[in-house]
Amino acid sequence: MSTPSRSLSLAGASNFRDLGGYIGHDGRPVRWRTLFRSDHLAALTPDDQAELARLGLARAFDFRGVHERAAGAYEIPGVTLHALPIEPTVVQRMKDLLVAGRALTPQQTVVLMQETYRAFVNDNAAAFAALFEHLLASDAPLVFHCTAGKDRTGFAAALILLALGVPRPVVMQDYLLTNELLRMDSAPAYGIPPEVMQVLWRVQAEFLDAALHAVDTDHGGVDAYLQRELGLSPVALRQLGTLYLQR
Repeated sequence: MSTPSRSLSLAGASNFRDLGGYIGHDGRPVRWRTLFRSDHLAALTPDDQAELARLGLARAFDFRGVHERAAGAYEIPGVTLHALPIEPTVVQRMKDLLVAGRALTPQQTVVLMQETYRAFVNDNAAAFAALFEHLLASDAPLVFHCTAGKDRTGFAAALILLALGVPRPVVMQDYLLTNELLRMDSAPAYGIPPEVMQVLWRVQAEFLDAALHAVDTDHGGVDAYLQRELGLSPVALRQLGTLYLQR
């Protein structure tokens, strides 16, 4: 059997990809065509929607904030939408700094991104816990996304893969795939300097490492974080594997 393609190459969502095939607990691969991550879905073409219908996509989980969703609202026939907002966005934080007269450099942007990722861990656990509740409720094919599908979505993907037993180096490889897929021409400038946008609109290992370091140092490691902050008992984690790892 041929291996499915990881990127779906949709016309209206450049960073839409499958988490299947990575090896998790007990050497069992993550199921293909079940767990998808993406950038925003407001620009899907009719052909894109037909492809998602063919795949049986049933659920979409949107980490965008209220204004982001209003500016890029969408509906997909047959797909139930769930809002799991995580705010403020890093773009909003940068816009606030510019309004306040702060100069932004690429180096400062890296630091800001690291702070943002640590906030995912310590301030936004409720949104990620809600995602896992939905994951455990059904194994119907789903996609989770934000605007670019790289930061909020990237950390969510890392948590899911780690919970399924995928090794950290492989999780990082999946995270960095955004740099190969996300189309920069979809990035609004917001008055942010181009050299800063080059940092903002890509991912770096240092960003995800900042989150995982916070998981380790502030919460005692991935297993402890999943259990104490996201409410995933050992029984729930086994159920997650039953649902999303090949049998």
